[in-house]
Amino acid sequence: MTRTGGCQCGAVRYECAGEPFALFICHCTECRKQSASAFGMSLPAPREGFRITKGEPKFWSRRGDSGLQINGAFCPHCGSRLWDEPQDAPDIVVLKGGSLDQPIDMAKAIHIWTSRKLPGMIIPPDAAQFPEEPG
Repeated sequence: MTRTGGCQCGAVRYECAGEPFALFICHCTECRKQSASAFGMSLPAPREGFRITKGEPKFWSRRGDSGLQINGAFCPHCGSRLWDEPQDAPDIVVLKGGSLDQPIDMAKAIHIWTSRKLPGMIIPPDAAQFPEEPG
């Protein structure tokens, strides 16, 4: 199944033919800030089959709460975050869930950095959970 996505203004578009390995709901401080919400949604997928179909993103580099260096792609016009490129995993692209055109089924999401979740945030009791980055 090919997934498509893009930024809020439509200047940058992408498609990804590879099947994501998982859906992570991340409650870390960085993901909350980059999504401007209660958590970030990330779908790591094989880089093979990923391509930009419109526009040219800009990149911002940072060290995540895990200690790993991450290059984040964003639209230079509207600022929407689109995907991450972890430097320690060059064969993977991490799609940002909110940038996808089709809704994501969150039923089997893996919740990480739950030690930093916002007060009152309820995680389903049967969901896989990790207080920090899973090993």
